[in-house]
Order: sequence, then C-alpha cells, then structure tokens
Amino acid sequence: MKKWKTGFLLLCMILLVLAGCSDSNAGTDADSSGDGGNKVIKVGVLASLTGALETYGKQTVQGFELGLEYATEGTMEVNGHKIEFVVEDTETKPEVAIQKATKLLEDDKVDFLVGSSSSGDTLAVLPLAEEYEKVMLVEPAVADSITGADWNKYIFRTARNSSQDAVAGAAAIAGEGVKIATLAPDYSFGHDGVAAFKEAALDLGAEIVLEEYADPAATDFTSNIQKILDAKPDYLFVVWAGANSPWNQISDMKVQERGIKISTGAPDIAALYTMEQLIGMEGFSVYYHTLPDNPVNDWLVEKHKEKFNGEVPDLFTPGGMSAAIAIVEALKKTEGDTDAELIIETMEGMSFDTPKGQMTFRAEDHQALQTLYAVRLEKVDGFDYPVPVLMRELTPEETAPPVRNNQ
Repeated sequence: MKKWKTGFLLLCMILLVLAGCSDSNAGTDADSSGDGGNKVIKVGVLASLTGALETYGKQTVQGFELGLEYATEGTMEVNGHKIEFVVEDTETKPEVAIQKATKLLEDDKVDFLVGSSSSGDTLAVLPLAEEYEKVMLVEPAVADSITGADWNKYIFRTARNSSQDAVAGAAAIAGEGVKIATLAPDYSFGHDGVAAFKEAALDLGAEIVLEEYADPAATDFTSNIQKILDAKPDYLFVVWAGANSPWNQISDMKVQERGIKISTGAPDIAALYTMEQLIGMEGFSVYYHTLPDNPVNDWLVEKHKEKFNGEVPDLFTPGGMSAAIAIVEALKKTEGDTDAELIIETMEGMSFDTPKGQMTFRAEDHQALQTLYAVRLEKVDGFDYPVPVLMRELTPEETAPPVRNNQ
C-alpha cells in the first residue's frame, strides 16, 4: 500500500513539473509569436533591388532603415520590443514578388509587409496581405488601383497615388481649350497615371488629343514621339519611371522647338541629369531634398549625408522613411501589439510627421494625404543638373485624390 502511495505521489510530482515546463514553453512561444513579453517585431520589405527600378528600391530601403532609427530614437525598439526588418528583391517581376512575399510571411513570420517599387509587383502581392491578415504599407508604388479597385483593408499607402500626381500635374498646365498629349509606360503605373491626369485636366477644361503608351523597357521612342508630333498638342505631359527615360529623344526630335511645351513630375537626381533641355519647365515634384522645410527632413538630409558618403536623400528615400515612421507610431499606440485588427483600427485616420510634413491615413481607403510641390526646373550654381525650385507647396487637402475603392 505504501509503495502504491509513494508511486502515486511521485507521478503527481512529475505531472506538476511537466505542467510547469509546459507553461514556461508556452510563454516562450507567445513571446516569439507576438502575444506577450519582449518579442521581436519583424517587417518584410519588398523592393526592386535589380531591374529597371532598382534605384527606387535602394532609396526606399535606405529611407526605411533611417526611418526606424529616427522613430525609435536609435533604439530600434518599441515598448521594449526589438524591431527587425528583412529585405527581399522582387527583381521588378510580379511572379517573383509573390514568391518573396510568401517567403516573408511563411518562413520569416513577418508582422508587416512594406513595398514595392513597382505597381505591378505590389498589385500581385495585395491579396497575400489579406490572405495572411498582415498589414502592408505600400511604398513607393503609385497605381490608383492599389487603394482603389484592388484594395483590401490590410493595405495602407504612404506613397502618393497617381491621382495626387495628376492633380498637381494638371494644375500646372491645364486650362480651357488647352490641347494636351500624354506619354506613359504601357503598364498599370502608366495607365493609372494618365487616367487620373486626364480626369483632372478635363475638369479644368483641357482637351486630351492623344494618349500614347510605350514599352516600359523601350530604349527607342521614335514612333511614340512621332505620333505626338502629328497630334500637334499645346503640351506633352509625360508620366515615366525608370532609367530608360524618353527625354533625350524628345530633345533629339525637337519637340519643344515645334511649339509643344513639356510638363512632367521632376524625377530622381539621376534622371534630372538627362533633363538639361527642359530647364524652365513647370511641373511638380514628389520630393527633392531642398523643398520641404521641417525638422524631420532636416534630420533625414543630415543623417543620409553622414551615412552615405555625403549623398543627399533622393526621390523615394523619404517615402521609405515615412513607412517606417508610420509602423513605429502605430506600435507606440498599441504598446507593441501587432494584432492586425488593432493596427488597422489604430492607423485609420492616424496623422504622423514625415520628411514631407504631416501625413494622414484617410480612413476610407488608407491613402496617405500629403504635400506635393509645384516646381520649376532651373539652372542653379553648384549643380550640374536642372534643380527643382519651389514655386509653392500643394497641401494635403489640395491634392487629396478621389476615393476609388468602392467599399
């Protein structure tokens, strides 16, 4: 009998020890999965590190890293939780973007997605954010459909969209009876950009006499430009992204000498070098490092020079920084809780300071309302490319795009 009692007591003690171990292990699992304790919060960044948009991808990644540093005051932590980010190259190919996003979600177990450089890549990944119930910060892709027809509630965008660009671009040139031709790459970025510009220009009384689309990878734009010359517009409005810009051929074919004025968004610094012939052009800018006047941009310019051998931040660097700031600010409000529903509730209507001033995520479609800039390209002493000089800021209210998600 004593042996039985002794054995029973020993069995109870073993079960208690095992139960304690089980509780301990459960706590460890919760810490790593994001349900308690000092966990690691992971962000997966999708960017074009190769392909036609690789410079944009690199700018975004550099800005994102600096944004985490700025928003966490150098600790890389929120509420005691360490923040890590993993970067994957989409190669500017939608099928690769899907593969890399799936890897980030399933293998790396990221809590957020950020990206991508290409609208095509981004549109391919949007359904995964919904499937895996993870918030995705879209930067720098601009296609309207991202926060329009293809939107889902897990999508927030710090990047401006095509309609915001269009409002700025149309305000610069459109008016009653003005004839305008457009030139854009033949994919979602180009089509959405032209559609939004056309809507804004028509509202101002302009006439669109030609919509010309070119192969995104083209190096010869002769036939496209000839069609524009034949249409005899007053203005040619160009929507373009990537290193293979049409500016040299526009100059070679003497478009401006034939009485057609050029207007476009001022691009990144590398592309500005190819726009010497467009000095005096009036258009708009998403960002140039001397345009914003605020403490966040001052910090970005100084830190970027310090970290990258004196180089200034470029077109999409502040966007990457803004995406990081948005994530950190949301996590501060949730005290590090990464539950997607809570993050969505927190970010809807949230305002936060960025290098471009204050942004606000519109509750209806999660598009960030933000400042853009009306600029003139000018020759400035000390610069060997045309510099975007501020004419006036275009306020977030002024550039607010239509809500297009039909939710």
